[in-house]
Amino acid sequence: MEKFSFDGPPVGDDADISAECQRQLLSPIQEIVKAAVAAGWSRQDVLLAMVELSWDMYEKRRGDL
Repeated sequence: MEKFSFDGPPVGDDADISAECQRQLLSPIQEIVKAAVAAGWSRQDVLLAMVELSWDMYEKRRGDL
């Protein structure tokens, strides 16, 4: 499995943390979707599964905050 390298979050009062995180995640997510579609999966199904998985991971970590 390929390792991903991310830059740290932006700092400062005008930092848009969400936009920067999305920018860094876009390419790896596009590659995952591309590979899944090439294997026969529906693009919509893959994207929906990613949303559901992300939400489940978020919900499980909320108790740790």
